[in-house]
Amino acid sequence: MLVGQTKTFDYFMSRLSFQLDAECTGSNARASTFTTLHGTVNTPIFMPVGTQATVRTLNVDTLHHVGANVLLANTYHLLIRPGIEVFQKLGGIHKFMNWNKPVLTDSGGFQIFSLPNARQMSEEGAIFRSYVDGQNILLSPEISINMQKAIGSDIMMVLDECVPSTVDHSRAKEAMLITHRWAKRSLKARGESPQSMFGIVQGACFPDLRKESAKVLTELPFDGYAIGGLAVGETKEERNDFCELSASLLPKNLPRYLMGVGTPLDLLEAVHRGVDMFDCTIPVELAQRGVAFTSFGKLQIHRGIYKFSSENLDSNCKCRCCRHYSRAYLHHLIKSNEILGWQLIAEHNLTYYHTLMQSIRDSILAGTFLNFYNKKKEEVLRSDNVNPPFTVKSPKRDKRRFLGDYEVIESLDHKFYSIRQISSGEVMHSVNDPMLEAKTLYVNQSNLSERLDKNLDDNDSLVVWDVGLGAATNSMAIINSFEDISPITRKSLVIESFEIDLQPLKLCLRNHGKFPHLFHKAPIECVTKGYWENEDGTLSWFIREGDFLETYTTANAPDIIFYDPFSYKTNHKLWNPDWFVSFHNYLIQFQKPISLYTYSASTSIRASLLNAGFFVGKGIGSGPKLETTIAYVGKPAKPAEVQSLLGKEWLNRWQRSDAKYPIEVEINKNEWETHIMSHPQFHLKDEPITGSFDSYPLV
Repeated sequence: MLVGQTKTFDYFMSRLSFQLDAECTGSNARASTFTTLHGTVNTPIFMPVGTQATVRTLNVDTLHHVGANVLLANTYHLLIRPGIEVFQKLGGIHKFMNWNKPVLTDSGGFQIFSLPNARQMSEEGAIFRSYVDGQNILLSPEISINMQKAIGSDIMMVLDECVPSTVDHSRAKEAMLITHRWAKRSLKARGESPQSMFGIVQGACFPDLRKESAKVLTELPFDGYAIGGLAVGETKEERNDFCELSASLLPKNLPRYLMGVGTPLDLLEAVHRGVDMFDCTIPVELAQRGVAFTSFGKLQIHRGIYKFSSENLDSNCKCRCCRHYSRAYLHHLIKSNEILGWQLIAEHNLTYYHTLMQSIRDSILAGTFLNFYNKKKEEVLRSDNVNPPFTVKSPKRDKRRFLGDYEVIESLDHKFYSIRQISSGEVMHSVNDPMLEAKTLYVNQSNLSERLDKNLDDNDSLVVWDVGLGAATNSMAIINSFEDISPITRKSLVIESFEIDLQPLKLCLRNHGKFPHLFHKAPIECVTKGYWENEDGTLSWFIREGDFLETYTTANAPDIIFYDPFSYKTNHKLWNPDWFVSFHNYLIQFQKPISLYTYSASTSIRASLLNAGFFVGKGIGSGPKLETTIAYVGKPAKPAEVQSLLGKEWLNRWQRSDAKYPIEVEINKNEWETHIMSHPQFHLKDEPITGSFDSYPLV
């Protein structure tokens, strides 16, 4: 573990009257109490996320009943709707939502991180386009704090710039420094308001930056400190190490808040490292998918084994869900997509979380936290996938787990299932949960939700290509994202999925209990008919079966391409440099912005894309990969897209690389090198950004 140096701080008068109640021997775990404008808070504490001044599916009576004491709301979303005037007129969020306990407001910094291609950054702040009326909105430190003052939150957060934890040192330092400058402006904007304010320590995964950030911020009169920039791409080991380092650099007599984390295990680990406060959407979000956290481990209620179960969800829980409803009924509700199922499991999950935090606090006060920590870790790591209540046949005898050249396999950590091609040994999504990777790498990174907002441009529809349908993970992530948007504001959507062999998807449907992303009527109908359309005709999904090199010209012209075929080793035709030249020549004719996202960060693949005429940028990390790749047809017009492009630093590394040229491909190496060296993206800083789609001369 990383170890930081504890510093003696000159403390300021805090608005929270913080009191350290107990510290644990052999651990950094601690219990504390502080007082806000709307009540006393005992830590460690978990804060449910009420982004839009509501925790999804739950009313305030239920929140009181489950034990919630502090709610989190989002400044960015509340600024857009209902707007600052509503809170000024109605007297703040407490009256607005009938909540009489403390509220913490995020500043909008997470949107700066999560919408990198939908905003423009400057020293002044970030400019977003409203998803309500399409108007440009500036979110500056002053505007964020003024909005939080109108909301009337008990704890306000400074506006910060969070970057993925996988960025290089210079980019992490740049974001840290602007966070420091904005922190000072946020304090000034607060003025004499009695509301508390937390500073946010940044610095990605660089110990020197974390130490510098803590040093600068703890010299400012904040009432507490948050640890930002974690749970954004780093490994769990890195998260724990940098959580511990950051907490060790913060004052003992002020609250410490780890933003956006997490699972029950995450909470245990972070408390062990000295953190007091947490928030996360996980307990409510996973409830929608039928996932329940219980004293028996994590249960997936959508699984068929619960269809006839008369047991309560958790016999050790006293929540209303566990007292009154069987697992069979909850299974039925989730399978039927009834919102009551989401609501009941969400109520249970939040009860579990708050009970967990109270048990942690009790153990710290009693001096028994380390014993509690070791025993509780075993509980939270259990799952109904690890210890199923039925006998599992061996793969050789269970014919349902095989189809043609494919088989169902379980991940090494027993958390999800994947499809493996037997002949090549290649696994679809071997490291990450497939649905999580689909959302992170493809749906979120492409800003699909924002691009589906019909208020943002004049286009009436969007076309997404899913190249490499596989188990339909990417396509279902697209459909889920579409269905989460209000029908009033969304464009129509066409999904074009390409696959040479539908056996992987058919195998998943045969074992659908192991692949919850397929709990939807679309996949089976699409496999059967090759086409599915939703009830109002605004979403169409086509499956183009056959060799992509032959079928791609039959599809609607794309706006976004998720390029997810098997690797070069298994499917080299779709990674061939000559193919990329032909593909780029085909796409350029549509004279519109097209962006392509792929999991590969291979130097030779990036070089092949550049040679073909694509503008090529760095994508976010995925699993063990520190980067993925984004390719643009035509010169990208948005500053964030230009910022992502590979620059001269990459070009210099490429010139020294052993993977400079494509493998097993006959090319004129001198021409290849000259062509890439002269690519206009490496000279963009000297050119105006025009957004034109002039074809780049090819080899």
